[in-house]
Amino acid sequence: MLRNNEPVEAEATIDMAPLIDIVFILLIFFMVTTTFVKDMKLELERPKASSAVSASSKAIRLFIDRNGDTYMDGEPVRAWLIQSKLRDLLSTASSKVVLVVTDEGVPAGKLVEVVDQARLAGAESVGVATKKEAG
Repeated sequence: MLRNNEPVEAEATIDMAPLIDIVFILLIFFMVTTTFVKDMKLELERPKASSAVSASSKAIRLFIDRNGDTYMDGEPVRAWLIQSKLRDLLSTASSKVVLVVTDEGVPAGKLVEVVDQARLAGAESVGVATKKEAG
């Protein structure tokens, strides 16, 4: 039975804690599932090719600068170490694609040597990054 002297208040509140929890879970989910492309801070003039296609973002990238120095994962690597380091990376990678990013002035011999080392390491596909010509 209600008494007349007590006011009847229907207090409607929304608990924000579950909403905040779900937002944080979604944020963490999208951060974890996003793939990050590791690109180096090298100034490279890539060669042009009219038949260029876009490369997979999961490809392992090797960089050759205009001096002929080779880099992997942001660190310089000697030509004779490329094969062993790539073999380790390819054994754990889901994609066995290697992309060689090179400067336009790099001698063909150096490019062939790096591509050959990548193939000997077990790469299924080795590509050379280019800058696609306009038109």
